[in-house]
Amino acid sequence: MNFLAHISLSGKNPKIMVGNFIGDFVKGRNLLEQFEPGIARGIELHRAIDEFTDSHPIVAKSKNRLRPGYRHYSAVIVDMFYDHLLAKNWDHYYDEFLPDFAERTYRTIESFDAILPTPVKFMLPYMTKGNWLVNYARLEGIERALSGMARRSRHESKMELAVNDLVKHYDEFTHEFSIFFPELQQHCKTLIAQQEEKEF
Repeated sequence: MNFLAHISLSGKNPKIMVGNFIGDFVKGRNLLEQFEPGIARGIELHRAIDEFTDSHPIVAKSKNRLRPGYRHYSAVIVDMFYDHLLAKNWDHYYDEFLPDFAERTYRTIESFDAILPTPVKFMLPYMTKGNWLVNYARLEGIERALSGMARRSRHESKMELAVNDLVKHYDEFTHEFSIFFPELQQHCKTLIAQQEEKEF
């Protein structure tokens, strides 16, 4: 899953949200030596989300549809497609208006500037100015994100072309996401509840 999904699955705790957001930029297992407990819990949640997603048979169907044209980049592309589908269908899953959620998210992350990894500090102004979390709902927003990722890739990925596959198979990807995401939501609620129990 990409930024919007990770952030939205963090519950109400801002530290868990920030940890979940920076998860891809943090290495190692000694999280409590690097961060306070709330941030560490968010990073752990991020990794659990990735593990659940990578092993899910519905996600495998989405990736396999793309694999002939994009090889191992298919997983990254599906992450972006699913963020698009989440943003597009946001009201089906959350009560808060997406632009309000995005604005609150940007302000929350900015308030933790002191602990943000350097690449995140570099990226965040672009993310905020471009309002990525809202613009993921538009095909143009996903195409722009994939094109940026393609430019930064060390090898030819053709990710900039992938939006065409999304359009071509939109119903299939939408159906698969609609099955998968509620399961992921429930999984994350269970994990967060288990983390909270360990604190007592």
